[in-house]
Amino acid sequence: MYDQFKDKAEFFMVYIKEAHPTDGWQVPQNERQGVLVKDPKTIEERNKVAAQACAMLKIKLPCLVDGMDDAANKAYAAWPDRIYVVDREGKIAVMGGPGPGGFPPSVTTARTWLEQNLGGAAKP
Repeated sequence: MYDQFKDKAEFFMVYIKEAHPTDGWQVPQNERQGVLVKDPKTIEERNKVAAQACAMLKIKLPCLVDGMDDAANKAYAAWPDRIYVVDREGKIAVMGGPGPGGFPPSVTTARTWLEQNLGGAAKP
């Protein structure tokens, strides 16, 4: 979706609080993959973990980092993951369901909105 619409819309990934820190709710999949990070206690630590995550996941869109007050997470009910479309007036046009299970329908809804509101179908 990013590649299809990046010339017509701004895209961002916002790194929010760590979902599976080693000193919190660690999951076996992270252990198997070597994703072992402590819950960041400072913005510098969160920035470092976010940069590592974006690099490891090869995220192409710009990555932003939520503050230690978790303002973006709270404002957008972002945990664990969500897909949003915010229109030109700053209003939420699409609010996806919680990920990762909510991603397939959220991506479809977001893509449809972008196609209908930004001038036609996306390039495949």
